[in-house]
Amino acid sequence: MDNQRRNLYFYYHPDPELEEKLTPLYQLANENGFTIVDKAQDANIIVAVGGDGTFLQAVRKTGFRQDCLYVGVRTKDEAGLYCDFNLDNYNEMVHSMLHAELEVRRFPVVESTVNEESSYLCLNECSVRSTLIKSIVIDVYIDEIYFETFRGDGLIVATPTGSTGYNKSTKGAVVDPKLPCFQVSELASLNNNRYRTLGSSFILSSERSLRLSVRQDGNDYPIIGMDNEAFSIRNIQDITVKLSDKVIKTVKLKNNSYWERVQRTFL
Repeated sequence: MDNQRRNLYFYYHPDPELEEKLTPLYQLANENGFTIVDKAQDANIIVAVGGDGTFLQAVRKTGFRQDCLYVGVRTKDEAGLYCDFNLDNYNEMVHSMLHAELEVRRFPVVESTVNEESSYLCLNECSVRSTLIKSIVIDVYIDEIYFETFRGDGLIVATPTGSTGYNKSTKGAVVDPKLPCFQVSELASLNNNRYRTLGSSFILSSERSLRLSVRQDGNDYPIIGMDNEAFSIRNIQDITVKLSDKVIKTVKLKNNSYWERVQRTFL
């Protein structure tokens, strides 16, 4: 591990039992030359303890930092696509970080801009859903060229790593994160003589831009989901989505590829 990467910040949901389990990890880290810091901005390694959901929150709450590494640690014996380490094996974790048995992988991030004003980053997905007991109507543009008019419960725009989450539950494809792209999937589309959509997920390259124009028919306040958080944004007219230049750098064990993790999680 690079000597410049010695400041650790632990992100987790406060819990007495978890904090007790973390104590020996803190001690082991200190004994091996790491420094535990209290503020995320002082760290160059951010350790998310809890699972994939906690990892997503850690990335968002610390500002999608480009100058640090993120490490995922699961607290239960279950598969995780972002978490290479298990808290019960903290000796193995510290040993791996010290002896360069790691690789750095870079996960694509999508950027969503609402009403050409506020921008948000997503590591997993951005979703647009109706808040009313009625379908939402969205005009879909690719590179500012009209593509289709969607009517249904909503749309999901997923990164390659996010393709195994909400996107997969809608029968979207699982995408290799080495492909710089993003995927659009439908939520319960209504197809008839008036509204007609592709009816399947489609994948856009990093050079493409997607614009979702929300029809102002009472569904002017849809739910915007960014990863595992919902945002209440008033008077949404359009959402522009593109692949960001930013990436999230994570620590990866050499014998733990993305597809090996997918296999353990789903097969």
